[in-house]
Amino acid sequence: MKTTLLLLTIGIGATILTGVSYMKQKKTTSKAGLKKAIAINLLAMFGLFVTGLIPDVVFATGEADAVASSASGLGYLAAALSTGLAAIGAGIGVGQAGSAAIGAISEDSSILGKTLIILGLAEGIAIYGLVISIMILQRV
Repeated sequence: MKTTLLLLTIGIGATILTGVSYMKQKKTTSKAGLKKAIAINLLAMFGLFVTGLIPDVVFATGEADAVASSASGLGYLAAALSTGLAAIGAGIGVGQAGSAAIGAISEDSSILGKTLIILGLAEGIAIYGLVISIMILQRV
């Protein structure tokens, strides 16, 4: 992983230095030249990434056998899914209830407390997902 990061850092540095040199020389390019430069840059970065990734993958195969046999990874996956899906559900609920609450409050400001209760219930979904993920992580 360190090799990959080092190679990508070198590639990013080379890209920045190329841009600075073009700015100092005040060169202008057409859209076709810009697309060509971007394509070359992307291919170079991908090549550097793959070059650095291959040794990491080769050395990691020995460790993968020991990790693949443990079932704790599924517990971590379940915790992540419970938190993530609960947060997505809460976001959808708060988005719809919040927009309706704003419309209702603009018509009648006396129902502010009721709309806050509804929004709190929608937020409770995210808290419930977080509690479930904590319970899962305690068993892993």
